[in-house]
Amino acid sequence: MTGSKPRVLFLITESWYFTGHWIGLARALKDAGCEVGVACRVSDGAEEITAAGLTLIPLDMDRRSLNPFHLAAVVLRIARAYRAFRPDVVHHVALKTALLGSLAARLTGVRRIIQAIAGMGYVFASSALRARLLRPLVLAAMRALLDRAEARTIVQNDDDRRALAEGGIVAPERLLVLPGVGVDLVRFHPMPEPPGPPRAVLVSRMIREKGMFETVQAARLLKNRGIDVRIALAGGPDPESPSAIPQETLDSWAREGDVEILGHVDDVPGLWAESHIALLPSYYREGVPHSLIEAAACTRPLIAADGPGLRDIVRDGETGLLVPARDASALADAIERLARDPALRRRLGEAGRRLAEERFGAEVINAKTLGVYRALLGENWPGG
Repeated sequence: MTGSKPRVLFLITESWYFTGHWIGLARALKDAGCEVGVACRVSDGAEEITAAGLTLIPLDMDRRSLNPFHLAAVVLRIARAYRAFRPDVVHHVALKTALLGSLAARLTGVRRIIQAIAGMGYVFASSALRARLLRPLVLAAMRALLDRAEARTIVQNDDDRRALAEGGIVAPERLLVLPGVGVDLVRFHPMPEPPGPPRAVLVSRMIREKGMFETVQAARLLKNRGIDVRIALAGGPDPESPSAIPQETLDSWAREGDVEILGHVDDVPGLWAESHIALLPSYYREGVPHSLIEAAACTRPLIAADGPGLRDIVRDGETGLLVPARDASALADAIERLARDPALRRRLGEAGRRLAEERFGAEVINAKTLGVYRALLGENWPGG
């Protein structure tokens, strides 16, 4: 590698997810002097990836399938991508990708690996039989694959760090906590509240564990109380998630009229400009939810379930309100409290912006992540 640019390859499920969250880090790596590639399933965002000067490697990956023959085929496809790109470092995004990518790395001799695990997700959050059966298998795979001498595992909160270290999954010295990929503090900026009745919005993929049913029930409770507040769900359905909300259910909620169903929203800063409160009553085992960081950066007060990752951005009584998970009545009470108190909304929102500036700015987090690359590459880092 001496005398040539180090080659970094991101392995991620979807091109749209890469452009929505990770392209800023990829650009920072390229600006530092690295050759950067992205291996993913290609849909929206492909042009933005290539326009940034990144190598795009189409890769067929089904996020939902657990068929062992399909998974073996995916590992072989990843291995082909590694052989073709010849990465000096691979950056695996999300838990399933980290496990499959680590197998491919062993097949191809790739030693330097960064695992970015943004929350423990469905397998560790869901009470469904499928998730409970998978949990011991996934834990065994994590113990076997993630902890390598030249691998580093990045989690987004201390709860996940403790779970991996105390569970004997990753050695503490190979674990780091970085709260997500950061938010663009210029694009997501302080903004005044709009006129009209308060509007509370949940921005997320439409999956059960994000608290969708609890939010709809809270909206019904508030309507019955006569509280003048609007509740909206923003985000597209996720048919590849085992706990996806069916489109028919979303359509029925829209017809009933207790919540607005906005679907996918491209202009998220514009959405917060038209809203007053951010919601995420999730019990998904989050990392640190990007949607809440963005809302806080826009000076919107937050309401979330009291759980891992959520507590990192929602500090109860300081930047927002925490409620018990799966408790629609407590969620309704919190929404009512903020809907009735514009001064409290303003105080929480301003504190949320300060926290976003201190801990969650993209520039700060990218610089820390580049430090992980620099440590792995040593003298092969551009400029030594």
